[in-house]
Amino acid sequence: MIIRLSLLLSGLWMSTLVGAQSAQPNQRHKDQISALIDSYSLAREQRDTALLRRIMTKDVDQLVSTGEWRYGIDAAVSEMIKSSANRPGTRTLIIEKMRTMGVDCVTVDCRYEIRDTGGTIRKMWSTFMIGKEKKNWKIAAIRNMLPAAN
Repeated sequence: MIIRLSLLLSGLWMSTLVGAQSAQPNQRHKDQISALIDSYSLAREQRDTALLRRIMTKDVDQLVSTGEWRYGIDAAVSEMIKSSANRPGTRTLIIEKMRTMGVDCVTVDCRYEIRDTGGTIRKMWSTFMIGKEKKNWKIAAIRNMLPAAN
C-alpha cells in the first residue's frame, strides 16, 4: 500500500513538472508580461533610466544586433540610453509568442521595429527572458536579432 501511494504521488509530482515546462502562461500573467514589454518599449523611447532599472533584474544581460553583450543593470541601462539617443524613433514590440519555461520563467518572442524620424523602419526580432522577483515580473535577459538576408 505504501509503495502504491509513493508511486502515485511520484507520478503526480512528475506530471506537474512536465506540464509546467510546456504550459502557456495564464491570462493574468500574459497581461502582466505584455504590460512589462510595453513598459520596456516606453522606457527606451523616453530614455527613462528609473523605469528601466525597475523592470529589469540587477544581473540582466543583453545581446544586441551588432553582437555586443551588455552585462548587468548599469551597463545595460547606460548603453540602452546611448543606443536610443543614437537611433531615435518609435520603438514597437509586437508579442508573437510566450512560453512558460518553469513556474516563474517565461520567454517572450517579439517583432521589434524602430521607425526613425524619416519614416524608415528597422525590422528585427527580440526574445525576452522574464522571471519573477519578489512577486514582480522582471526582464532578466534580452536577445535582439536582425533577420537573415535572403
